Amino acid sequence: MSSTSGNYSSVTNSAPVVNGDSHAHADEEQPLLGGGGGARKPASKSLRKKLTTDVQRDWADLVLLACYIITGLLDSSSISIWGSFVSMQTGKIPSKPSLPTITARSFAFHSTDTEQKTGNTVYIGLGLAAPTESTRWIKSATSLISFCLGSFFFSRFHRFFSPKKRWVLCASFIAQTLLCVAAAVILTVGPAAGKDEIAWNVLVPIALIAFQSCGQAVTSRALKYNALTSVVLTSIYCDLFSDAELFSVHNAERNRRVGAPVLLLVGAICGGLFAHSSLGIAGALWTAAFLKFLIVLSWFFWPGEPTSDEE
Repeated sequence: MSSTSGNYSSVTNSAPVVNGDSHAHADEEQPLLGGGGGARKPASKSLRKKLTTDVQRDWADLVLLACYIITGLLDSSSISIWGSFVSMQTGKIPSKPSLPTITARSFAFHSTDTEQKTGNTVYIGLGLAAPTESTRWIKSATSLISFCLGSFFFSRFHRFFSPKKRWVLCASFIAQTLLCVAAAVILTVGPAAGKDEIAWNVLVPIALIAFQSCGQAVTSRALKYNALTSVVLTSIYCDLFSDAELFSVHNAERNRRVGAPVLLLVGAICGGLFAHSSLGIAGALWTAAFLKFLIVLSWFFWPGEPTSDEE
């Protein structure tokens, strides 16, 4: 009797599981491992929040300094093959005869007692003075006009959508990457053109590269690093050597001014190597496109400014 009672007792103890079938059924409907149909919505909402957040300005100058490598890479290969700059359009040399200055175009030392302009603007002026002597001025004019149009576009794009938004910075450099890729494809697949030849497969790549190059300069304005435009060096040399705290141990501005020309020089050396190799300027463009894509990734993962709910 007692054993029978014990058996019934065990059945009785398990009965609530049967009688509580509604609870069991509810448990069966619970998603495994915390998953469910509503999991995607928070993920997309989180991604949207991430993309619409302003990026932090701290250490963002490192990304802008990396752009100097791209500028040197493209300009040195372009001037070697086409005789035209695609990033640096003009450079202003201060009128101080006692101080030697370095032009951003040739990295050669000059002493001058007059204020002059270098780069594509001078090439255009020389071409207009003697238009039949060379075709360089046509390429320079194409580059300068495209650069101005790019500045108009990128500046308004940043201004309209908020300058420091993560998605705005990513979109800007994605556009720059695609323009570099388009120019590289034309030069890789299209027919070869001579240095002095004026053809669509010369002018179109020049226009595309010049148009995208000002996106870097506009980004420096958006992040309030106005000196790191990556398309001008002469003013950086002047500011560097006129800095009252040039030899100070802790001087972030001095460090940026030193890093900019050094990195551009590194890029110029690499561009020169490309220009004198079988890869030519197409190799430099593919490399620049890859570096631009890395910058897109850096902006995507860059720390964002804290939002109100996080505070």
